[in-house]
Amino acid sequence: MSQKILVTYATRTGATQGVAEAIGKTMSENGAVVDVKPMSTVSDLSPYTAVVAGSAIQASAWLPEAVDFIRTHQGALVQKPFASFLVCMTLAMPNGEKYRPFVADFIKPVRSMVSPVSEAQFAGVLDLKKIPSLGNRIKFGISVLLGVWKQGDHRDWNAIKSWSASLSSKLN
Repeated sequence: MSQKILVTYATRTGATQGVAEAIGKTMSENGAVVDVKPMSTVSDLSPYTAVVAGSAIQASAWLPEAVDFIRTHQGALVQKPFASFLVCMTLAMPNGEKYRPFVADFIKPVRSMVSPVSEAQFAGVLDLKKIPSLGNRIKFGISVLLGVWKQGDHRDWNAIKSWSASLSSKLN
């Protein structure tokens, strides 16, 4: 049986979906059969030999629906190789790399349910027009004016591709 991998994600503004799609593309190019799906559409993990799950970060945590997905599917996830990623704007701050250990802790609730064979953290995209809450748009707008963040796409496609390529040996 060939390896069939699910890459699933939860997103608010689409940046995490783009990361998931890039992960799926790289893994496909390396010979895996990959489905890339939003977590909200996944009800059965039995067709998959491994799972890669990722979430946008909001308020220093995986999105609630992403944590719910892990909780709901915990029994299946502990029986197959599992990798996780997160997409977080903190990593796009000036000197964002120094925050990587802090950001890595945002996955603690997931780690308490299933042990990933690999984890990754990626910076995201800041587009003020896509932030759904007016209050958050104002807070991020002020942060942009103060130089905390810059608007734009901060995803490191080379890092995403490199991590994705490293997964094939870990998800067997």
